[in-house]
Amino acid sequence: MAYLTQQQLEQLHFKYLGKNVKISDKASIYNAKNIHLDDNCRIDDFCILSAGVGGICIGKYVHVAAYASLIGAEKITLADFSGLSSRVSIYSSSDDYSGEFMTNPTVPVEFCNVDSRQVYIGKHVIVGAGAIVLPGARLNVGVSIGALSLVLGKEYPEFKIFAGTPAKPIKERKRDLLELEDKLINEIS
Repeated sequence: MAYLTQQQLEQLHFKYLGKNVKISDKASIYNAKNIHLDDNCRIDDFCILSAGVGGICIGKYVHVAAYASLIGAEKITLADFSGLSSRVSIYSSSDDYSGEFMTNPTVPVEFCNVDSRQVYIGKHVIVGAGAIVLPGARLNVGVSIGALSLVLGKEYPEFKIFAGTPAKPIKERKRDLLELEDKLINEIS
């Protein structure tokens, strides 16, 4: 995988650009001025980051795997040490599918009823391949989402593993990773 050079990254004029940021030269970045990228984050091939007015905030040591997409008007946050597997889709905006309104961005806004809400992916959260995260979802620290799950616009309690359509709790997640985080932080300090 080829990454953008430091000069190419700087020319995109991100809201914030940390150290050791790696973005594939095959990723698509829209509205970089609304995207905050912290240290040691990586965005792989064919990812789409389309930041609306709320922006996208990616923390330290975050991985966004191939073909993932982050799209919508409201803020999307990926906190430190979180990760998105391949083909994960995160939406902070979604059309009204009821038929009471028209849909898609080519239609004037007064004819639509778009649901736009912040999405928060907490520290140490991992989202499995092909999962879809809808507007308003809040995945608290340590949440794990199974592959192909549908994450609704609600709060998910910390250190639980969720899977299915819609995602439901299936068991507790271990907390050993917190000790490993402390060890990593101590080693780099």
